[in-house]
Amino acid sequence: MKVQECVLADEVIGADSAETALWDAIVVPDEIKERLRNQTLLSLLVRPELPFTVTALHGLCTLYGPPGTGKTTLARGLPAQIARYVAGGKVRRIEINPHGLMSAEHGQSQQRVSELLGEYVPGLASDGTPTVVILDEVESMAVARSAASLAANPADVHRATDAVLTALDLNAAQHPHLFFVATSNFTSALDEAFLSRSDAAIFVPLPGAEALREILASTLLALADKYPALRELARSAAVDGIAQTARGLDGRRARKAVFEAMAHRLDTVLDPGSLTEHDLAAAVRNAVGEATTSHPEASRAAN
Repeated sequence: MKVQECVLADEVIGADSAETALWDAIVVPDEIKERLRNQTLLSLLVRPELPFTVTALHGLCTLYGPPGTGKTTLARGLPAQIARYVAGGKVRRIEINPHGLMSAEHGQSQQRVSELLGEYVPGLASDGTPTVVILDEVESMAVARSAASLAANPADVHRATDAVLTALDLNAAQHPHLFFVATSNFTSALDEAFLSRSDAAIFVPLPGAEALREILASTLLALADKYPALRELARSAAVDGIAQTARGLDGRRARKAVFEAMAHRLDTVLDPGSLTEHDLAAAVRNAVGEATTSHPEASRAAN
């Protein structure tokens, strides 16, 4: 695979972009969004004015936490949030698929990482536009070298991780208009030197009952534009109790539970507006049961 094939998105986004909906759709504590926005903006405004020897900022933030909590969507929605504060009102978003960089061939992973992060990405942003680079599931390319599996080629694991670190150092010094947002579900798998280069590591937790209530209600209200009867269900007190039952689910799973509830009966398949609180409650209980069976830690998180 050529390195350019690992670039999933390369686009310039303004503050009035529809991309703002991505940011708004994720229900997390306000302080998480504020910290991510502020850290990014600080980096993009300060680093071009001061040398790296003064700031020690690498232009890297790591979002970590359980799957389904909105880390990648927050990263994708970030450029529209900071565009209003930068000169020109535009921010480029580059999204990378790190999995495509890894190769079983000796030395290929290191070469691809170096070429992509050290040459190709800076080339895409060579016009100086403030740029957010998303490295989703970064543990695939910045593997903890201390725990490198002997089942793989440990030398290649070391070289690939070394290449990531070298590229981050190079970009920090030479390309201060680049800001990297890495996401990870497994920080224990990340190399310590990579984490030490993060200007901020932000934990994105599973949603609590209040957030789950907002997720369920907002999903129903969005559907109510097409099926008006769902508006009453979205605003009912019953959703409060259902949200309590949903504790332990991630945000993605909670949204899907609404549609699983509709799929349970043919009547609600043919007329989603006929969905009842009992349908939704049953679907949520089932989803929690499945999550607990598959991931016992979800049960512990809910208690």
